[in-house]
Amino acid sequence: MAKVTKAQRTVGVGVEALWRGMAKDIVSVMPKIMPDIVQSVEVIEGDGGLGSVLLFKLGRDPKSKRQQTEKIVELDESQYRFALQVLEGPGLTLRDFSSLTTTFQLSAISEKETLVDMKVEYNTEKEETNMGEIAMQPVLSFVQLLEKLVSES
Repeated sequence: MAKVTKAQRTVGVGVEALWRGMAKDIVSVMPKIMPDIVQSVEVIEGDGGLGSVLLFKLGRDPKSKRQQTEKIVELDESQYRFALQVLEGPGLTLRDFSSLTTTFQLSAISEKETLVDMKVEYNTEKEETNMGEIAMQPVLSFVQLLEKLVSES
C-alpha cells in the first residue's frame, strides 16, 4: 500500500511564471536550478506533455552514465496540476523506494504569490520513521530553487 506525505509552501512569484518553469519548461529549467545534480533533461518519449518520458542525465561530468527516467502522469494547465512518476534511477534506488510519484498543485494567492501543495506517494520496504521526510526533501528543494530562478528572471 502506498504511503503519502504532503507539504505546502507559499512562494513569492506568480502562478503563471511558476507553472511555466515547473511544467512547461522543465527540460531547460532543471539544469539551471540544479547544475551540480542535473546535467540535462530530454524528452525521450512523447511531445513533452502528458504521458511523456523524460531522461535526466545526472552529475556534472559529461561522461557520467548516471541517469533517471520520469514520466509526466498528470498535466492539467487549467488547474495548475502537474505530476511526475520516477520510472528508474537514483530517486528510487538510493532511498529504497519501489515507486515514487510527486504531484504539485499551484494556486494563485495574489499577482506575485503562489501556494504550492506538494504530495509524494511512495512505496518502500524500509520501515524508517522518516521515509516521508526523505521522500519530500528533494521536492521542497526543487520548489525553493525554482522560486529563486523565476524571481530573478
